[in-house]
Amino acid sequence: MIMLLSIRYLHYWTLFIILLMSSVVVYLPAQAAEPQPMQPDALQSDMVNPGYIEKPAWFKESFLDLREDVQEATQSKKRVLLYFYQDGCPYCAKLLQDNLGQKKFADKTRKHFDVIAINMWGDKEVTDLKGRLTTEKKFSEQMRVMYTPTLVFLTEKGQVALRVNGYYAPNKYETALDYVRGHNERKISFRDYAHKFLKQKTSGKLHQPSFILKPPYDLKKLLASSKPLLILFEQKKCYACDELHNDIFKRKETLKQIKRFNVVRLDMWSKDKLINFQGKTVTAKALAKKLKIIHSPSFIFFDKTGKDIFRIDAYLRSFHIQSVLDYIASAAYKKQPNFQRYIADRAAKLEAQGVHVDLMN
Repeated sequence: MIMLLSIRYLHYWTLFIILLMSSVVVYLPAQAAEPQPMQPDALQSDMVNPGYIEKPAWFKESFLDLREDVQEATQSKKRVLLYFYQDGCPYCAKLLQDNLGQKKFADKTRKHFDVIAINMWGDKEVTDLKGRLTTEKKFSEQMRVMYTPTLVFLTEKGQVALRVNGYYAPNKYETALDYVRGHNERKISFRDYAHKFLKQKTSGKLHQPSFILKPPYDLKKLLASSKPLLILFEQKKCYACDELHNDIFKRKETLKQIKRFNVVRLDMWSKDKLINFQGKTVTAKALAKKLKIIHSPSFIFFDKTGKDIFRIDAYLRSFHIQSVLDYIASAAYKKQPNFQRYIADRAAKLEAQGVHVDLMN
């Protein structure tokens, strides 16, 4: 019994560090050549717990008075980029190595942004944007950081120009840089900007798994069902959507979990009509805009009142997606509001039962 407890304790803290990572979400991301869309093996092959990863020397050495940081960046004709991280996060390692390890992206980031690293579990003092003294950990909670890395781009007034929950592949990361450095938040939403400028090789189609309900959709009626409602926003030209359907959605455990939901899948750019929670007819595109969908695929979970209670809008592998589905379907979110603690405990319990958890599979 003592040995079992020790093993579970070890698994808990090891996995607690490893599992607090992401690319969507969740709530509410060297060579000079042009970056190419990453293949599935490239996204997975190096996804192991890296431990501590040294941050680039050109990151700003900040006293973490964020008001002063914004002022200094403005004087230098730059903007502030807050980089929320944690040790043992392979997605953070990918950001630092695959993205900022390329001179092109490092130079562009360094030229236009003062990058400030914030440890989401750290105890360093932070003066937030309202002048309140806090800690890195509490500030991360205040900013509702659920994934690492989380990138928050700030305007000259300390407002959020763009928030990136989780890891973005190099080409999409550069699209985010260009969006913010060009002050485009004043002109166009990031979802529209990325739709216009982000180029990826994709299947160019929407996949049709059997668990997706067939249209037409009446969201108001679906709320009355015994199953919780999940709306999955996708688009036809979506590399991550292709990977989701060709891999993760074909796994036995994923199918077991997702069948616990009523799943509505919408094309975030479509003019197809549906009935919303208020009983009004809207288009899928209008609903996506209202829900501030900027990433595909995005999973949005709703309670019986139609309230958006949880979302995945970042790059995640299968165990994380399965855990989110279980977290919502089992109503565990009502007892444990911290998803990261829930997923760590779930992994530890599985390991203690002899079920190996392959985090990056």
